[in-house]
Amino acid sequence: QVQLVESGGGLVHAGGSLRLSCAASGRTVSTDVMAWFRQAPGKEREFVAAIRGSVGFTYYADSVKGRFTISRDNARNTVYLQMNSLKPEDTAVYYCAAAPWARLQNVRAVTEYDNWGQGTQVTVPS
Repeated sequence: QVQLVESGGGLVHAGGSLRLSCAASGRTVSTDVMAWFRQAPGKEREFVAAIRGSVGFTYYADSVKGRFTISRDNARNTVYLQMNSLKPEDTAVYYCAAAPWARLQNVRAVTEYDNWGQGTQVTVPS
């Protein structure tokens, strides 16, 4: 089992930037798919971005493409989400998730991940 701890959330005005971090412990996640999801009040948890460890392939939701960038530092067992040009609709709790690539069938599906962090709040006032 892997433990995931997110950090870097906060309040930022529209157009601003934040960088979220997700530190993994318990085992290396260098070959896992690491993903970010978010959940706004009253809404279901939704996919934001993912990165495949061994080759660095990245996946993005259409709503964040061109504004958010996912990256990883395998030496630090950490994944990042750089969020630029933030909008009020980006307000949510952001969760980090991990799953072995070999088991995944859909990197965008919440149900595919069994390791989750506690979440970090991102607020962009309107």
